[in-house]
Amino acid sequence: MSNRTFLNWHTEILLKLYLSLVRPKLEYCIQARRPYLKKDIDLLEKVQKRATRMMITEKGLTYKERLRKLGITTLETRRLRGDLIEVYKIFKDFDDIRHTDFFTRSFTGKGVTNLNFLNLRSV
Repeated sequence: MSNRTFLNWHTEILLKLYLSLVRPKLEYCIQARRPYLKKDIDLLEKVQKRATRMMITEKGLTYKERLRKLGITTLETRRLRGDLIEVYKIFKDFDDIRHTDFFTRSFTGKGVTNLNFLNLRSV
C-alpha cells in the first residue's frame, strides 16, 4: 500500500485491508514452514510493524501499544495459537495423525479424576 493508493486513511479500512489481504500471506502454511531463525521471524514481524505504523497516526506509541489499540496480536502469538490448535486436533482425532508419532503419554500416578493426570513428552 502506498500513499498514492488511498484518498482517505481511515484506520478501520486499513485494518480490514491488512487483515484480509496482507496477513493471510504472512501466515500461509506457517505450521509447515515455521520460521525458526531470528532474522526470518523479525522479517515477518517487520511487515506487521510497518502496517501498524501506517494505521495509527499517533506518534510515540510502541509496537505493543499499537497492536493493543488495533486489537490484533503479534505473528509469533498467532503461530503459537496455530500450533496449539494442531496439537488439540491431533489428540481429538480430527486429523488423520496418530498422537503417538509425536508424543508419549506418561501417567503421573494421580487418580483419573484429576484433569492433569497426563504429561506430554515429545518423542
